[in-house]
Amino acid sequence: MGENLSKEIKKRLQDIVGEDFLVDDPESLREFASNLSGSAQGTPLCLVRPRGAVEVQSLVDLARETGLNLVPVSSGPPHVRGGTVPQGEGVIVDFSHMDNIVRVDRRNKVAIVEPGVRFQRLKEEVEAKGMRVLMPLLPRATKSVLGSCLEREPMLIPKYHWDMTDPMLCAELIFGTGDLFRTGSAAGPGSLAEQWSKGLAQKNPMGPAQTDFGRLVQGSQGTLAMVTWASIKLEVLPEVQKFYFIPDANLGRLVEFSYRALRRKLGDEFLILNGFELATILANNHERIKELASHQAPFTLIFSISGYQYYPEKKVAYQEKDIADIAQDCGLVIKREIPGASGKLMGEILRNPSPEPYYRQRFRGGFRELFFLTTMDRAPFFSSLVGETISRLGYPQEEVGIYLQPIQQGRACHLEFHLYYDPADSSSGQKMEEILSEAGAAVAEAGAFFSRPYGSWAELAYARCPDTVMALKRIKKIMDPAGVLNRGKLCFTEGV
Repeated sequence: MGENLSKEIKKRLQDIVGEDFLVDDPESLREFASNLSGSAQGTPLCLVRPRGAVEVQSLVDLARETGLNLVPVSSGPPHVRGGTVPQGEGVIVDFSHMDNIVRVDRRNKVAIVEPGVRFQRLKEEVEAKGMRVLMPLLPRATKSVLGSCLEREPMLIPKYHWDMTDPMLCAELIFGTGDLFRTGSAAGPGSLAEQWSKGLAQKNPMGPAQTDFGRLVQGSQGTLAMVTWASIKLEVLPEVQKFYFIPDANLGRLVEFSYRALRRKLGDEFLILNGFELATILANNHERIKELASHQAPFTLIFSISGYQYYPEKKVAYQEKDIADIAQDCGLVIKREIPGASGKLMGEILRNPSPEPYYRQRFRGGFRELFFLTTMDRAPFFSSLVGETISRLGYPQEEVGIYLQPIQQGRACHLEFHLYYDPADSSSGQKMEEILSEAGAAVAEAGAFFSRPYGSWAELAYARCPDTVMALKRIKKIMDPAGVLNRGKLCFTEGV
C-alpha cells in the first residue's frame, strides 16, 4: 500500500496538507483497504488530512492533473458498507481534522458543522443551549454527523422528518471540477458572516434558484462532490419526556397503530425492533443477548411522548390519552417496562450514541446489514421473505435483527435486517456475503427500493433503471468530468 505512489506526487500532496498530515505506513492504511466483512477490497496509496476547503480544492486540482482517485472519509472505523474502500487504488481524504462546530443558532434551530464532528460532541454543545440533535438509531461513537446526513440515515423522530433530505439543509460543496459551491440559502449573496449579520440562517436547502444540489450529493458516496460543511436542522429539547413500549407478536398490528398515531403526529421517537435487535441494544455480550432475546416479544414498538416549554405536562397528558385510545382500538397494550429495560433506561439509550463496543458488534464481533425503503404495510411481508431466504441458506432465523423506522411522518419506512458472524472466520464472512446477495435479490424482485446501494445492491438497483443510469452519468460528467472522486462506485464505472 503506498508503494505505487510516486515521490513527486507524494511531495505535492505534502505541500498541500503538510508533512504531518500525510500518512502512508501500511498499518495505518490497512483499515481503509477493506470493510468490516472483507467484501470490499482496495489499495489505499496514502491518507491525507485536509484542514479546510482551500486544501480540499487543491487536492481535487492535483487529482485532475495526475489522475488520482480521491476517496472521502468522514467517520472513523469500523467501516461496514464499502463506500470508503477505494475501487482499485485511491488516496483517502480523511476529514477527521475538519471538526469545527461552526455555529449553533438557538433561534433558528440550526447548527453548521464540518465533516469531522461526531454526534456526542454536537449533542453536548446543542443541549447546553436547550436543543437536541435529530439522531439515527445508536450511531457508533466514531460516526460523523455530516456523514450520517449525507447517507440519509433515518432519524428516530418521524414527525420532524418532512423531506428525505432532513435533517441536512445547506452545504458547501467542492465538485470534481475543483469549483466551490454553496447550496440553498447559503449560496448568498455574501459570506456566512455577512448573512448572519442580516439575520439569515442557512435553513432553506433549495437553491440557488429552483435547483437542489444537496439532493444530488446525498447518497452519492462522495462520487459527485466533497462536502466541507453543512447546516443541520435541530429541535427544541423537551421539558418532559416519557418512553413507552408496545410488545406484540403481530407486526401488522404494530404497523396499523403506527399509521394511526403518526397521522396525528403523536409521539416523538418512534421505532419497531424485533426481539433479537432489542436484545443487542440492551445487553453487552453474546450470552446475555441470547438470554434476553428469549424473553422479548417477537416485535416491540418503542415511542416517546414529549412536552416542551409551554404546559409540558398537559401536552404529555393529552397525548397519552390519545395514544392509549388508538392502542385499545388496535388490541394492543402499552407498557412502561419490558424484560431488561424501563422506559427511563430506554430513553437514556436512544438519546445517545452507542457505547463501545458498538451494539451491532456485541453478539459475534462482525455483522452485515440489508436495508431498503418500503411502506410500513409491506414490512410483515418483507420480514417473512428475508426470514425464509436466510433460513433456506443456513442462517438461524431467530438470530436476525430487524429494525423498522417510519420516515416522512409515516409515509414510508426504512427496513433493516442484521446478520451476525465472527470476523476472524473468513468462511463465515464469505457465507454472509452469499446470503445477503440472495436476500437482496429476493427483496429487490419484490419491490424493495435501494436508495443507498452498496456493492452488489448497486447492480440490482441500477439494472432496473437504465434511464436513471444515463442521467446520473451525465451529471457525473458535469460535476466530476475527470472521474477523480471515489471512482467506480454506484453506476460510475469509467476508469476502473
